[in-house]
Amino acid sequence: MKKIVLLSAAFLLIAVSQLSGQEQKTIQLPPPQTEIGKPLMQVLKQRQSSRDFDSKALPLQELSNLLWAADGINRPEPGKRTAPSAMNWQEVDIYVVMKEGAYLYDAQDHRLSLVSMKDLREATGRQAFTKEAPVNLVYVSDRAKMSGASDDDKTMWGAADVGFIAQNVYLYCASQGLAVVVRGMVDREALTSALKLRPEQKIILAQTIGYPK
Repeated sequence: MKKIVLLSAAFLLIAVSQLSGQEQKTIQLPPPQTEIGKPLMQVLKQRQSSRDFDSKALPLQELSNLLWAADGINRPEPGKRTAPSAMNWQEVDIYVVMKEGAYLYDAQDHRLSLVSMKDLREATGRQAFTKEAPVNLVYVSDRAKMSGASDDDKTMWGAADVGFIAQNVYLYCASQGLAVVVRGMVDREALTSALKLRPEQKIILAQTIGYPK
């Protein structure tokens, strides 16, 4: 009987271990809290960049709200987002880089999919605070989705669409008292390799978010 109990416990530990591994690959975000926040004019008044971040992690609910505000689904029609995109290409991918790893935001299912288990925060920027702040968003324009556009238009529209998303993040952070700054100083070559991006995927900007120090 004792051997049976020990074997059962061992199998339970294996099952739990396997389940944990599966959970790490996908993080289902809780529904966004769309009723919270300050009035728009107050948020615009308080919008600012900050470069002083506490290392404390953001709760999962806060991360859920942040990503939905950035470029989440906000209407019943398929693919309608909180940020506009040229020709409705929806070509901008948001990579969420944290201490626990790097994830790709799936707006349709409002979840995160694991890309790398490494802490890539330092590669998201050349400023020292990037490796201390809990979240760095990396905005990637997938030019393969921009069918029919010239190279110049892909560059222009991709950058504009990233700008809309980054401003949504700024406004959310101003509403919730979070520190935030958008950045162009990114180690694109190293980060492109680390995130396993295709040649058509171009890193445009990164944005650091966390609690103010």
